[in-house]
Order: sequence, then C-alpha cells, then structure tokens
Amino acid sequence: MSNTAPQLRLRKGDRLSLASAANSKAESDQNIGNCKASTKGKTGEIQSPATKKKVSPSSNESRTSTDGDNKPLPHYSPIHLKTQASILSRDGNFTSPEKPVRPPTSYAGFRNLAMITLAVGNIRLVIENYQKYGLLNFLFAGIGIPKTDIRIGLILTASIPIHLLIALAIELLAAKLTLHNKAVISSHVLKHYWRVFVILHATNAILALAITSYYTNYYIFHPFIGTVCEAHALVVTLKVASYAFTNRDLRDAKLYNLPTPEIYASMPYPRNLTLSNLVYFWWAPTLVYQPVYPTSPRIRAGFIFKRILEICGASVLMAFLVSQYGAPVLKNSLPILASSSEFSVLAALERLLKLATISMVVWLLGFFCIFQCYLNILAEILRFGDREFYQDWWNSGSVGTYWRRWNRPVSNYFKRHVFVPLINRGVPVNVASLFVFFISAVLHEILVGIPTHNIIGVGFASMLLQVPLIYVTMPIEKIRGVGTVLGNCIWWLSFFLGQPVGVLLYYLAWNLKFGSLSTS
Repeated sequence: MSNTAPQLRLRKGDRLSLASAANSKAESDQNIGNCKASTKGKTGEIQSPATKKKVSPSSNESRTSTDGDNKPLPHYSPIHLKTQASILSRDGNFTSPEKPVRPPTSYAGFRNLAMITLAVGNIRLVIENYQKYGLLNFLFAGIGIPKTDIRIGLILTASIPIHLLIALAIELLAAKLTLHNKAVISSHVLKHYWRVFVILHATNAILALAITSYYTNYYIFHPFIGTVCEAHALVVTLKVASYAFTNRDLRDAKLYNLPTPEIYASMPYPRNLTLSNLVYFWWAPTLVYQPVYPTSPRIRAGFIFKRILEICGASVLMAFLVSQYGAPVLKNSLPILASSSEFSVLAALERLLKLATISMVVWLLGFFCIFQCYLNILAEILRFGDREFYQDWWNSGSVGTYWRRWNRPVSNYFKRHVFVPLINRGVPVNVASLFVFFISAVLHEILVGIPTHNIIGVGFASMLLQVPLIYVTMPIEKIRGVGTVLGNCIWWLSFFLGQPVGVLLYYLAWNLKFGSLSTS
C-alpha cells in the first residue's frame, strides 16, 4: 500500500496536466499563452486548433479561459514586452527622442497622504493644547467691549450714510447747472463747474473717512468695534468717489450726445439721481456705481437662511480658535519678542510657525463669512445678479493673479477708477500698478493701524512688499502657465508666513501701549 500511493498521486497529476493541455486547445485569443498552439508556416502566428483564430504571440492579457476556468501561465510566458519609462520620470523615452505615450499620472494618493499627515499633526496640537489649558470659555469671555465704544460705534455707523446724501445733493446741483443751460453753456464753463464739483466731492469723501478715523482713534478703545466702524467708513468713502466719477461721465455723455451702455437704457442720466437709487447702491455688494445692475429673478428665503447658519457656525468656530489657540500662542510670544535677553531667532520662528496655522484658518473662515455668506445675503435681498465676489484665488500662480482674483469688488474698483484712467492718460502700466498698490497700502494701514491705535507702518509695508513678489512670480507664471505649482507654492508660503508676522507685530505694539508691557 505504501508503495502504490505515490504512484497514484503521480498519475493523478499527469491526468490533470493532460486535461489542462487538452482544454487549452479550445481557449480564445485572449488566453493563447496557456495553449499548445500549432504553427502555420513561418508567419509566427499561433492558431488554436479549436477556434482557428489568429493571435499575437506577445499577447498575455488574461489568465482565464472562456469557460471561466483558471489556467496556469507557462513559465516561458514573456513579461517584458516593450521599452517604457518609470512612472515618475518626466523625461522622454530613453530609446526614442519622442516622449513615451502614457496617460497622465494621478497623484491623488500623495494628496490624501498629505491631508492625513496634516490632520494627524493638528490633532496632536489639539491634544497638547487641551493638556495645557483645558477647554477655555470662548463665548463672550474676555471680549471686554466698553459700552461707550458700542454707543459711539452706533452713532458713527448711522451718520456715515449722510455723506452719500451729500453726494446726491452735489450731483443734483451739477445736473441742474449744466443740463438746464446746455444750449448756452461753454466748454470752459463746464470745466470750471467740474473743478467745483471735484472739490465738493473730494471734501465730502475725505470727511467721511476722516471723521470716523478721528473718533475711532481717540474715543473707541476696542479694536473690533473700531475695525467695523473704519471698514464701513472706508466702503462709503470709496462709494462716494465712484458715484461722483460715474455721474460725471454720464453727465458729459448727456451733454455731448455720446453713447452709453445699453444696460443703462432703463435709467438714463439724470433719472438715476434719486434717493431710492442711491440707497440701493449704498447696500449693494459692490463698490462700483452703476445706474442699473443685473438682477436675479426672485428672493430665495432658503438661500438666505443657509448663509446665516454658515455665518453663525463660522463665527463660533473663529471665536473658539482665537481664544483656545491664538490667544495662548500670542501671550506666550510676548516674553520672547519683548525681552532682548530671552529673544532668539529660533524661538521667534517657532512662535511664528505655531501661530501660522491658526492665523490661516481664522483668515479663511473670515473670508468665507464675508465674501461667501454676507455679500451673498445682501445680493439675495437686493436681487443683485452679479455675484462674482471672488474667483479661484487659491489656484493663483503668481502674487499678482491672487490680488486680481481674491477680492473682486476692490479689484474692479481700482481697475475702473484708478488703473484704466491712468493708462488712458499715458501712464506706463508698471507705474499705474505701483500707484494702485500705494493707495491700497495707505488704506490697509488706516484700516488696521487706526483701530489698533498703532500706526506703525506694518500694513503699509506688507502691501508694498507685494510688488517685488509680483515681479518674482510673474515670470514663473508666464513660463510655466497659469496655475503653475511653483508660483502657487511661492505665493502660499509668503501668505502663510506673512499673516502671522503682521499679527505678532500689532499684538506686540498693542501690549507695549496698553497691555502687560505698558509702562504707563
């Protein structure tokens, strides 16, 4: 018995091999690597006796026969059939000057790994923060807004629109003096009138910002209330200027019978000089005045409700991040930044990098609240149709592209009322761009420095430093194309590090003047 068992197993294996060979003769052209093929002449074609179909000897696509049975590949089946480059090699085929034909490689797996790494790293910081401080009370804790600030802020907010009414009165006067005497008035007199109107409008716009800046700087202590008042005054100032410029050109078009855009046909000058038209412009989510705007068909209550919920959720999250993570980092940074004995470059860099993530997340949430939620709420209530408040600035391949995309209301304003008029007057493009950034730098310093009671030039310098970054990243975008990864990374890195630098400097200046480091 012991001698016959091995023989039975061998015979069984032989029978299996023979059966496998017999079945492989009926295999289709996708499984010819497993069959015992017969040759036909010297053509090199392999022909299955059962199917009589021609197949390539290099075909090795399937391991399963037509009847569903798995067939083993013979050991002589070729694996390496063609020359090809490695998947991460970006150069051409080494055997041909032409690049190898390969479908685009997806790096989604690396992106997922980066997101997991980012999430794990931030979870570690959350655990570390909780171990140090526990759960801090962030709702209405430590805000400390004086009642006087709230009262003055409300008065300023309610009084600022008076400057829009003054602008309307100036335009009504201008229309009366020019249009009613159109037949007898000369071009010299028109220029004289326009100089008078320019002085009146400029004085009105400057006072709108100057009065608020004065009271914010001397009578409003809390930076949040001061920022809200200053931002509102700045918006009204820019709108007053746009209202004056636009109506000046519409008035000239009326006097000299020049064509105007077709969209203005339903509200021609001077029929647009009404209180209702002005109030709509005051609340419209744009800085550029038009007598008529494109409108949406109806108001969607559900859309407004969703945006309100998003604002509430994002605001609560911002308050939590600032109090739980931002405030402790800033407080712990003061001894390092204020003391010459404890200051070191590495320690300051560590504080900067620790604040960078929090600062960026809070900034993104603020952007979402203002540009996606608040402006869309205003647009929906007013049925304002053009809602391109931002473009895909996060894909910017250069710093210049970012500034054109991220804040479309401001970008459109400076393009229409500053940049294009300068170009039309023969000013070189580079000089006009530099002038635009200079004005923006001044306004940034006003918007940040006055509410914090520290006009230290950080906001001004941060804007002017964008100019060399534009000239560095602009050639990269031209050479490598829009949305280049290199240019996008340079921009993100400058943005990621620039934000916390400004926050640290203004926080240090505040504490040197009013906080724990104050000598008064």
